[in-house]
Amino acid sequence: MIISGIIIGVALGWVLQRGRVCMNSGFRDIILVQNTEIFRAFLAALIIMIVGANLLEDTGVIKVLYRQGFMPIANIIGGYLFGMGIVLASGCASGIWFKIGEGTVPAWVSVLGFFLGILTTSEGVLARFYQALSKYQVWLTGGGIKILTATEVDHAWASHSEIYPLTLYNMFGINKWIVVVVIGAAFLFVILRGDFKASRSGYSWYFAGPLVGIIGVAAWWASDYFGGKARGLSFTGPTVELFRWITQGDDPTWSVFMIIGMIIGSYLSSRRGGEFRLKSCGGNETVDAFVGGFVMGFGAVIGGGCNIGHGLTGASTLAVSSFVTIVFIILGNWTMVYIKFIRPTHLH
Repeated sequence: MIISGIIIGVALGWVLQRGRVCMNSGFRDIILVQNTEIFRAFLAALIIMIVGANLLEDTGVIKVLYRQGFMPIANIIGGYLFGMGIVLASGCASGIWFKIGEGTVPAWVSVLGFFLGILTTSEGVLARFYQALSKYQVWLTGGGIKILTATEVDHAWASHSEIYPLTLYNMFGINKWIVVVVIGAAFLFVILRGDFKASRSGYSWYFAGPLVGIIGVAAWWASDYFGGKARGLSFTGPTVELFRWITQGDDPTWSVFMIIGMIIGSYLSSRRGGEFRLKSCGGNETVDAFVGGFVMGFGAVIGGGCNIGHGLTGASTLAVSSFVTIVFIILGNWTMVYIKFIRPTHLH
């Protein structure tokens, strides 16, 4: 478990750092500088993960992919707030972790805020707010698509009733590979529209994106085979697990070692590229980093995941909840980009 988690993490940290693949930049650059490189890398990774994850499931390599239930209110509000938070923190959930490896001090502040936001919302004073937003859920039952309360969902699971998470294929009653082909074609259309001249140093977006997708598929298998659960790449729950392992001695999960490996991989990559240096921050930047991290943690719990947990891992299962959440993460990102960067220039 330890070795496989670290290997996957090192590979992910290396590629993210060398390719500068951070979803805050990927979503932000679309409207701020009209650059779609990182967003196209994200779509390339997602295509590979959708195909790979479902092949692993259909061939029996993984017994079942974990798909989240659709919580419309929670997914929309949580995703939107998370998207706003990543702009303030100057990094997404994976971005703030890999930036630690290259010596960015504000990233440490954002990770601390992220952890506190997660814990406060899942177990602390904001837990009731989370429970209220996630009360009503949409599931596929033997009688069709129904809106159920969280209590009814728990009773259904306990009684082994016929209940399934809503996906892009079972909501229409079609074969999932039809959906895979349609989505893949749509994403490829977006990917191929722009040119393939990379404007950033390091790995080109069209090299880094597919590599992230391959690592994501490997993470599905490794987390299942060595970690005991097909969890794939995720950062919300594992962030808390890492802190609890360090501070309370809880048993570490596969994902804990994945995060540790990711920091190591980013460090090695930044050292190799001559980019490692300790980068301090001023007072305003420190506040933004912490508040942004906290809002990210709050939004991630409410929405049920982050830009990786939903945007890549969750979306690769074709869960409706993940696609809705990532859309609102993007919208939240664009809202904060307008407030923080675009609107001030118009005022001047």
